[in-house]
Parts: sequence; structure tokens; C-alpha cells
Amino acid sequence: MLGSHLVQALKLGMLAAVATMAIGLSGCEKKTETPAAGTGSTTAPKDGTAGAPAGGTDAAPAGGATAASGEEIVIGHYGSLTGSEATFGKSTDNGIKLAVQEANAAGGVMVNGKKHKIRLISEDTEGKPEKAGTVVTKLVTKDEVTAVLGEVASSVSLQGAPVCQAYGVPMITPSSTNPDVTKVGDMIFRVCFIDPFQGKAAATFVSKELKLKKVAILFDQASAYSVGLKDEFGKAFVAAGGTIVSEQAYTKGAADFSAQLTRIRGDSPEAIFIPGYYSDVANIAMQARKLDLKVPLVGGDGWDSEELGKNAKTAIEGCFYSNHYAPDQASPEITAFVGKYQKEFGGIPDGLAALGYDAAKILFDAMGRTKSLKGPDLRDAIAATKDFKGVTGSITINEDRDAVKPVVIVERKDGAWKFRSSIAPE
Repeated sequence: MLGSHLVQALKLGMLAAVATMAIGLSGCEKKTETPAAGTGSTTAPKDGTAGAPAGGTDAAPAGGATAASGEEIVIGHYGSLTGSEATFGKSTDNGIKLAVQEANAAGGVMVNGKKHKIRLISEDTEGKPEKAGTVVTKLVTKDEVTAVLGEVASSVSLQGAPVCQAYGVPMITPSSTNPDVTKVGDMIFRVCFIDPFQGKAAATFVSKELKLKKVAILFDQASAYSVGLKDEFGKAFVAAGGTIVSEQAYTKGAADFSAQLTRIRGDSPEAIFIPGYYSDVANIAMQARKLDLKVPLVGGDGWDSEELGKNAKTAIEGCFYSNHYAPDQASPEITAFVGKYQKEFGGIPDGLAALGYDAAKILFDAMGRTKSLKGPDLRDAIAATKDFKGVTGSITINEDRDAVKPVVIVERKDGAWKFRSSIAPE
């Protein structure tokens, strides 16, 4: 699998070389910092020492940085703060920032009876897998973070995770759903469900709730996320008695999908499953309607962005996707989170914001239970997470370091995404 190959490729000698390159290039990377005061500011402290490793060296920390009594704890986030999927990274970053601000407003995170303020350093991947190794190496070796949060896209996380694993720094991905991500090693966790469950849940919804029997699939052939979700949906839908009448591929960023959609139209599906990202789905939806394909479009959590509705407009009406939460769900955790997020950032938080918030909160909860902030101890505390009441549901980390939690189905109705149903793990 891709994750294991990457681990073998990233030997410590190679990592040291990458670290040197990352540090030399750090001035070119887009970085934001949330200082310990928790104000949400993106400026570095006035003394200019933000992110400098202890003693001014670039040596890799042994299993993660530790904090002396009263010192701040530095954590890192890597995400697509710019690029074609920028809303993913920005929403996640906002969710993490909100959790950091709450922790610092309470005096910091309690570790072994002492409170420590949290400082967040966020690095931009531009949504490009090839940038992940560089920015994560910088976070670990130069900034000496205690833990890393990120990425959203599975293909990007699969490049960043081996760095954290090799250096013994715990990493929690808020929303990478491809199973291979946590298979990289025992330092890698997630707070989202995985694609086998998401694909099965979507197939269950289409077959049992929509009662459809014939579905076409249109997927991004270069995306680990899209291919994995396509495979899991297809397998589960066929097992439920359905038929995949057509399977068509596209490449991210393509402008014309008419050839694939014309072939799909000829096979007369009752729905089209599109396990892609919102940046392509809007274009696909509009072109499908122009070709008189009026059937529902169904997708995964990669659809979760306000940009999809803005760009696709009525073409996405009556469509569905699987997600991690819905802002209009009846839940005290969701109500409180949505209110705080709107006050701080404006707008309704999407699932990526909620997952970023939950990832940070679970990390802080683990810090409160760990023996020390050393990598192995913090790893063990994260692994022991059970029944954590998050915004995206009750979260338990299983033996594979994956989150066990429900899938939510949302529906586009009257120009807004609305909660439709929830599907729990079996």
C-alpha cells in the first residue's frame, strides 16, 4: 500500500536532508500563527522567536517537543490555505484556532497539574501532496511542535504522515478518510470515519432510503480519496442488490465532462455517484443538467464547501452527500459550536471546521491525560480516547487509530444543505 511504501522511502538520513531544505525554504512558505494569547492573530510575537527550535538548532526532536512548567506548547497544522481546495484548509484552520482560543481563555491545557498556553503554527500545502513533506518536516524539526494536525486530503496526508511517524511526533488528521493514512504507523490518528464505512453508508442510503437500483459512477482517477470511495461504494451497492451501470473517470481540474456524462446518460442511471471534491463537482453538476441528466447526484464529504452551492446553484438542488455533521442537527455540542464559530469568523461552519475543532479538542484532552508530552506517551493518551463528546459525534479511537462514529447524510433543499439522516456503524 502507498502508506507503507512512503514509510520505507523516508529513512532518517533522507529526512535530515529534507529538514535542511525545509528550513532553508521556510521563508517562502505561507505560514500563520495563533499566539498563546488565543486572539486569533496571524502575526508572530514581537521578539521574533516564534518557531525557533530550542537552542537555535535545527536538530530533530526526540519523539516530539516537551514543555517545562508554565511554558507554552506549540502545535502545528498543515493544510490547503490556498489553492483549488482552499476552503478545506481555511475551514479546518478556523476550527483549530477556535479550540486553541478556548483552551487559552481557560488558562491553557492542564498537563500533569500545570497549565500551559497553546501556540498554533499553520503551514500551507496549497493542496499539493509534494509540498506536504517539506512543510511537515519544518514543523517538526524547526518549530519543534509537540503534535501535528492535518491534512484534509488523503493524498496530502499520505506524504506528511511518514515524517511524523519517523520523528515520533503524533499526528491527527481531522478529515483524511482513506484507510492507508493511519496505516503509515502508530503515531498517526484520525477523528473522521474511513472510506469503507462512508462508501457503505452512502450505498445504504441510495439503495434503502432512495430505493434506487441503477447507479453510474464518475470519479477522479488520480485521487486516492476518490478512487477509494468509488470502490467502497460500488462494492456495497452491488452487495445490496444494485447495479453499477457505468463507471467513468476524469482528471481533477478538467473543464469538460461532456464525454463522460454523455456515456452515462446512455446507460440510463437513476443516480450518479461522484466521489470528488467540490471544486470539480459544481462544473459536473451544471454540465449534467445541460445534457438533460436530471437524476440525483450523490457524493462524499469532499463536497463539503459553501463554494459548491454558490457555483452550482440550482444544478445541485435535490442532491445528497455523506458528511461528518450537519449544522442544523439537534445537538447541544453542535448548537454551541455553531454559535461560537459564527461570532468569531462569521458564516455557518462546514464539516471541515467542525473536524478541525474536534481534532484539536481531542489532542488537548489527551494532553490532560498523558504521563508526559513525549511522543510515545502522548500517542498512548490519544489512542485511549473513548466516547469523546465532539461536535461531529461521540468519538472513540479504535485499535487501528481510526474514529468510530456515524455518517451524516445532507440534502440540498431550497438552496441550503439540510440534515437528512444519520447512519451509525454496525
